[in-house]
Amino acid sequence: AEFIGLAEETGLILPLGRWVLNQACKLLARWQGDPYLAQLTMAVNVSSLQFRDTNFVEDVLRVLAVNGAPANRLKLELTESLLVEDMETTIATMTALGALGVGFSLDDFGTGYSSLSYLKLMPLHQLKIDQSFVRDLLTDPNDAAIVNTIIGLSRSLGLTVIAEGVETTEQRDAL
Repeated sequence: AEFIGLAEETGLILPLGRWVLNQACKLLARWQGDPYLAQLTMAVNVSSLQFRDTNFVEDVLRVLAVNGAPANRLKLELTESLLVEDMETTIATMTALGALGVGFSLDDFGTGYSSLSYLKLMPLHQLKIDQSFVRDLLTDPNDAAIVNTIIGLSRSLGLTVIAEGVETTEQRDAL
């Protein structure tokens, strides 16, 4: 929790983010040679500062090309706060990368602003249920209701849904 904030505050998040993206794409490219791994998707969290960087689209394109990683196997995870900061620029960046096959997942859905209006405007592919709802899914009816609502909303909007923090077979089965 402190590391990312400090990295953003000092500006180090940009080189760190580029390094993480590069490492992820190297691995993604390596997976393409293995029939058991070739269909996997690599998800990479992207900070708001990194996503807003004027060179972000070019950085992603370069990293994909240099490593020979397939764009359609890369998924960038964005936070809700990023989506509402500058919607026009966010949509333009997502559209440019999406045209190449890069996917987008809305990370920690339901814990931030949770404005439903941007769900219909953004070229998203997936909602990611926050682990805070998954943790007590089996014991808290409110968490179960929220999870079911997010799943239903995702299906209605044609989005895939993924849950973070699934640690037991029971949680998996309930989801």
